[in-house]
Amino acid sequence: MQRWAACCLLAVFAFGAGHSFAQEPSPSHTTASNAEKGPVVLPPPSEKAVQFYRSGNVLWAIREVWDLLVPAIILFTGFSARMRRFAAWAGRYWFFTIAIFAAVYTLLTFAANLPLDYYAQYVRMHAYGLSNQTLGKWAQDTLIALAIEMVVTALFLWVPYLLLKKSPKRWWLYTGLLMYVFFAIVFFVKPIAIDPMFNDFGSMKDKALEQKILALADRAGIEGSDVFEVNKSEDTKAINAYVTGIFNTGRIVLWDTTIKGLSEDQLLYVMAHEMGHYVLYHAYFAIAFMGTLMLIGLYVIHRASGWVIARYGSRIGFDRLSDVASYPLIMVLLSATMFVLTPASNAYSRYNEHEADRFGLELTQDNHAAASAFVKLFQENLGYPYPHPLIKLWRSTHPPLGERVQFCNEYKPWAEGKPLVYGHLFRESETAPQ
Repeated sequence: MQRWAACCLLAVFAFGAGHSFAQEPSPSHTTASNAEKGPVVLPPPSEKAVQFYRSGNVLWAIREVWDLLVPAIILFTGFSARMRRFAAWAGRYWFFTIAIFAAVYTLLTFAANLPLDYYAQYVRMHAYGLSNQTLGKWAQDTLIALAIEMVVTALFLWVPYLLLKKSPKRWWLYTGLLMYVFFAIVFFVKPIAIDPMFNDFGSMKDKALEQKILALADRAGIEGSDVFEVNKSEDTKAINAYVTGIFNTGRIVLWDTTIKGLSEDQLLYVMAHEMGHYVLYHAYFAIAFMGTLMLIGLYVIHRASGWVIARYGSRIGFDRLSDVASYPLIMVLLSATMFVLTPASNAYSRYNEHEADRFGLELTQDNHAAASAFVKLFQENLGYPYPHPLIKLWRSTHPPLGERVQFCNEYKPWAEGKPLVYGHLFRESETAPQ
């Protein structure tokens, strides 16, 4: 999910993370049959895809405004202060006051967001033919996510507020440093404790295909790799794969829709792309990058909150940031800051995805399979090949599909006898590309 405010103060809502989609091998690995296939042509988007793109942009804009508006209303109506008074009465002790406030706030924002979430996640996806999810499954997943959010918020929101009390001038620094640790814990725990709550994860059913993927992983320098097949067909018709986890929970996850929707050579390229994320340590760099963005966001909160409290203190009902009633203020300021930083975050993500594309091409040396896989992704997921530059800046975490297909068609250093960027990471193997 990609709401930055939800990562605030120990990343209360941040449970969606991951990357979605030796000797250097010699030029002889590429056969004439692959070369003769020629470049893949990206067809124009369908009318439905254009509508999906445009309506998605409108929905994104509404969501951005709504995510600022909801906590702002709670804050400036004084309702946050009344919630704090109730929490103090019900909890009596400071820790329980924080926990009760967190739970009530989470329920309140959940209720405020529910109509928009229902439309965006259920109604719209069915309207465009992208979802298989029943209303019962959607409701179940939504309530599970709510329960996780409430528990984590109630358990950990006290940490930054304790730091605010103990060190009002440096709380942002200490909280920001703790965010690096927290993000690492989330990345570690998510694959084994969170993801299985929503879908069934298991070993691949096609053992012959699994052996080919493991052989490819061996060439990529990955030892003891785990590939999981997840039954996403109960939720969606879209195709995808991703890397998640760190240390011994790191794994490559393959949707069953992807296995059904792609040819074997296309699927092997997708796997090579995901292996690129794994080998290039993108998850670890993501933790560092996200932690740095949070540190910047917390500093902005530290600098800006004093002015807001001084100007509107009588209206909002508190006179210091260490009052838990300030939580909506923190969410508003963090959301605004992360909106400004989103282009930098997306650019970093697009760079990682581009390098994973390069890694996959160098590992498989099958340009046609790579480009045609992206065309298939484009068609099945109602993709739009070249979004507006501003949309690319604020919404695109991956390179536009048109750019990816073009790169896959043109990038062939092995055919020109040039060294590979990642060739030093590959192992010689009898299963090299043929």
